[in-house]
Amino acid sequence: RRLGDGLRRLVSSADDEIASFYDAHPYPPPVDHLDGEIEPWADGTRRRIEHARLWPATPFRDDHTILVACCGTFHAARYGLRYPNARVVGVDVSQASIDSTQRLAERHALTNVELRRLPIEEIAALGERFDHVVCTGVIHHLADPAAGLRALRDVMTPDGALHLLVYARYGRAGVSMIQEYCRRLDVSPSPAEIADLVATLRELPEGHPIRDLLRNAADFRDDGAIADALLNPRDRSYTVPDVLRLLDATGLRVGRWTRQAPYRPECGAITETPHGRRVATLAEPEQFAAMELFRGTMRRHAVIAHRSDSPLPEPSIRWDDDEWRHFVPIRPATVVVVEERLPQGVAAVLVNRAHTDRDLVFFADADTRRVFEAIDGSTPAGSIGGATADLLRRLWLHDLVMIDTSMATGLARRTG
Repeated sequence: RRLGDGLRRLVSSADDEIASFYDAHPYPPPVDHLDGEIEPWADGTRRRIEHARLWPATPFRDDHTILVACCGTFHAARYGLRYPNARVVGVDVSQASIDSTQRLAERHALTNVELRRLPIEEIAALGERFDHVVCTGVIHHLADPAAGLRALRDVMTPDGALHLLVYARYGRAGVSMIQEYCRRLDVSPSPAEIADLVATLRELPEGHPIRDLLRNAADFRDDGAIADALLNPRDRSYTVPDVLRLLDATGLRVGRWTRQAPYRPECGAITETPHGRRVATLAEPEQFAAMELFRGTMRRHAVIAHRSDSPLPEPSIRWDDDEWRHFVPIRPATVVVVEERLPQGVAAVLVNRAHTDRDLVFFADADTRRVFEAIDGSTPAGSIGGATADLLRRLWLHDLVMIDTSMATGLARRTG
């Protein structure tokens, strides 16, 4: 069926201010092609890594049904390209975003992508369920975030997974200040007003909390991005406890943080302080909350969640028995081995380039480096010479490996 045929226009509130805003300011900025997505995903390794992140205890497959909720200008097409065996449904309230995504889908001949103009709150109108729901950068723009998230939960399959991303409060303090500044001046998202705003932002005092974001974040590199970040008509942010409460209130449970090292007291500079071990004695939710406060610069919270009534086992990985020998570690493509300017006794520094916190590095001695370089994505941990449960756990906590536990015999019995 030709892409776009029968496109449903089931928008409950056609005059919704968010729909109007994104029709005028499509975000992310539209692109002409997604050629850069093809080669990195061609051999299937990244699909295995993402599967282990979402469903560590289940055997790999890549033919899931995927819902990209508020797909923006290209996210649904990107998922269609990355997962050619999957069926991808993208929804958005902005017709401009739908049109941009449809052009990309047609350019790349993505027959596995379908698009609908539909608000998240009415997602049940699709009449189907999804294995994987992607909702990144959306919930914080809804009039009722809990209602929207509950609607997404209700269209997940019982063992489905949700990838959720929301704005973080403390790391966006400067953004919140400029948003309030713009509201007080009644700055509109017109081209002339945005030009005036950009000129004003250049003169902010050096110590202003938004200055680092202006220099380094992609959210401030074009007019549409500036409008989305600073002039969005509906926007909120969340602390770690806020995120956990929101999930619990909507019938969801945490699987893991998408990148967990920043939230862990076993990783980074906190381990060199008198408080490192003290934070580690807290219950996990309290650890996560404390680490957000310690770091102070988290701009987003990205989490993997499952239905509270999911038949899957709790996703926490156990390291206190021999089942770890059956785990299969996989190295993410974003991990690099640094060999220059090493401290004495260090054979390599392992870094996940996806981290924004510079202290999240792993100092490896010669034995650890040999173990790490022997990880090939298919060999069970017990067959890797020199591997131990403690070492693999530390690599996993630092996001230097993902762990496929589906071959663990005891876990297989529990899931079966």
